[in-house]
Amino acid sequence: MRAGVILAGGFSTRFGETDKVLADVAGVPMVRRVATRLDGVVDELVVNCRAAQVDGIERALPGTTVEFAVDPTPDEGPLAGIRTGLTTIDATYAAVVAADMPLVDPGFVSFLFDRAAGHDAAVPRWKGRLQPTHAVYRRAAMVEAATRALANGDRRLVSALSALDQVVVEASTARERGAGGTFTNVNTREGLRRVAATFENGSGAESGDGATR
Repeated sequence: MRAGVILAGGFSTRFGETDKVLADVAGVPMVRRVATRLDGVVDELVVNCRAAQVDGIERALPGTTVEFAVDPTPDEGPLAGIRTGLTTIDATYAAVVAADMPLVDPGFVSFLFDRAAGHDAAVPRWKGRLQPTHAVYRRAAMVEAATRALANGDRRLVSALSALDQVVVEASTARERGAGGTFTNVNTREGLRRVAATFENGSGAESGDGATR
């Protein structure tokens, strides 16, 4: 059994006054773009967010079976969000993807699940940096590592990652699999316009949405 956790709890400070996860990406809310792509490769789907976001995200996901993992304390960072999301699921492994990654490649996510098997995590490296909000984790191991780091007052994702038996998937592998665009995240209005254009010209089409588990 595989799960997907969408991280949607940030305050979108660089995006403006509106919640970027609900922003229109070529006619579809951004969080729905992510959920649709993950839905084909996971057995359960969870959205981690603030309590104030639940109604809006629920409206953005009609017909999608999704659970909400609400942050007990808002804006404690992605590590706390990951822990909250992972404690909600039953699956042994979960893909964790930020809600501002509407080009997430479901085929590449499925590949990460395969690479994580027998380990605590499969984490891609892109442009020289690990991508912990586009990775697959063994639920129990990551919850334990996150809890320990947060108890020490450390909100850095790298602190939790350092405690895991992780497989690093290099950028060359993502490129070989045609998945370079999967790491694109939207932080600004200009970034939103660029991503929307990829859907409008067809290069962001949901070609991988039918990927099988």
